[in-house]
Amino acid sequence: MSFIQTASGQHFDYLNASTEDVVIEDIATALSNQCRFAGHLPEFYSVAQHSVLCSQIVPAEFAFEALMHDAAEAYCLDIPAPLKALLPDYRRIETQVDDLIRCKFGLPLHQSPAVKYADLVMLATERRDLEIDDGTRWPILEGIPASDLIQIIPLRPGQAYGLFMKRFNELLEIRQ
Repeated sequence: MSFIQTASGQHFDYLNASTEDVVIEDIATALSNQCRFAGHLPEFYSVAQHSVLCSQIVPAEFAFEALMHDAAEAYCLDIPAPLKALLPDYRRIETQVDDLIRCKFGLPLHQSPAVKYADLVMLATERRDLEIDDGTRWPILEGIPASDLIQIIPLRPGQAYGLFMKRFNELLEIRQ
């Protein structure tokens, strides 16, 4: 068996997925129930909330892409980058799922530099606001400032789902 059943009842087959198998409510549900940092936080903070905040700190033309930048994690989970680097098969599958989502929603084939940078700014902001800065040097954050625009106050999964869907609909309307 190479599929998972999603919250909407879809069967998402990793070996034969198509754009019809990608459902925004499934993405919002999964991301709102996934905790960043493999759950190693003092309180729950979702990938969905991270994505919404990321969409709020990029220039407007990148907001939709930033909102959707971790959407593949709805099907592949949020694996910490140090572990992900050790799993080439996972990275290949995640890339295939990401490509499918990018196609479904008309996103650029490759992540824009503005979105990559905003993701790092969010990482620095999360480190600052989520009580995970123990003074250890994180080389990936060299020269990357935390955002002065936001302070993270973690939301419960249902709240994060609502925030994600509201932002998605708002940005989708702007794109049309």
